[in-house]
Amino acid sequence: MKPTDFAYHLTEYLSKYLPGNTGASHNTICSYRDTFSLLLRFCLDEKSIPIEKITLQTLQRTLIDEFLSWLEGSRGCSVATRNQRLAGIHAFFRYVQLEDPAHLFLCQQILAVPMKRSEQKIFYHLSLEAMKTILEQPDTTSLAGRRDLVLLSLMYDTGARVQEIADLTVADVRLEEPPTIKLTGKGNKSRLVPLMTPTANLLRQYVSDHELASHARRPHPLFCNRSRDKLTRAGIAYILKKYVEQARARDPGLIQEVVSPHSLRHSKAMHLLQSGVNLVYIRDLLGHVSVKTTEVYARADGMMKREALENAYPSISPSEVPMWQKNHELLAWLRQLGH
Repeated sequence: MKPTDFAYHLTEYLSKYLPGNTGASHNTICSYRDTFSLLLRFCLDEKSIPIEKITLQTLQRTLIDEFLSWLEGSRGCSVATRNQRLAGIHAFFRYVQLEDPAHLFLCQQILAVPMKRSEQKIFYHLSLEAMKTILEQPDTTSLAGRRDLVLLSLMYDTGARVQEIADLTVADVRLEEPPTIKLTGKGNKSRLVPLMTPTANLLRQYVSDHELASHARRPHPLFCNRSRDKLTRAGIAYILKKYVEQARARDPGLIQEVVSPHSLRHSKAMHLLQSGVNLVYIRDLLGHVSVKTTEVYARADGMMKREALENAYPSISPSEVPMWQKNHELLAWLRQLGH
């Protein structure tokens, strides 16, 4: 059977163009692959279109709209996930319009499918006391406990994404003065993050405990599980959840209901902001492309807003209760008017 134009372009896009031309990360390629796996499943199960017969002309805008509705309705995906899948489809059709201009009109129709607006979620961050309590939970008399303490301390200290921590190798760590760590984030972009002295000391002890200082160990994962494989995102989330539950049992009102690895990143950013650190430095620490992304922390901090307003100008509101509010007979008469 002769391959369809869709099969040819999709194969070239995922296997050659993304890794070779754009340098897309493995996670990005997997995300785009999963998007089209879902689209093919939708075409087969919901539209009864055999996969081997799907062409570019099959993927009209109406079908893409139905696919996006199916994601939200039947699969229960959030608006953010729906938009992520649409972004993958948009990226593919931008590639197709350059490689095969004969389908330019179709591509422009697909690219015109808009992202769906969603409500801005309020993110929660841990207080310094809550963060301290969580870090007090690992059992430092065991190797696993010391690993968990270093892992959580490093996540908080660097404000790293969970995948950035999972991907760390021994070679990414510099323990000589000044101690730094290299984090590789979205789009394979790397950044050097300085380590605070307590975290650097913990990391030195961890490297010594696990005999990671030799040159031969440099390519090895920094954090491993019992199988000596690198920790996964799910594994890191499990470790954090275990110690959050222990901390919550110790002080039930200290930690909010939902805590994820990303909560540590939010918490670090908020604590830096509350300490007076410039947003530009916080942007560089977190690896944001634009400071506009980092501004969400400034908008979310109600305490800083209140302090800024209080310091901006003196209050003109009277501090004492007006005299007429002390006249109980007058107040009783006013209440009767309402009836």
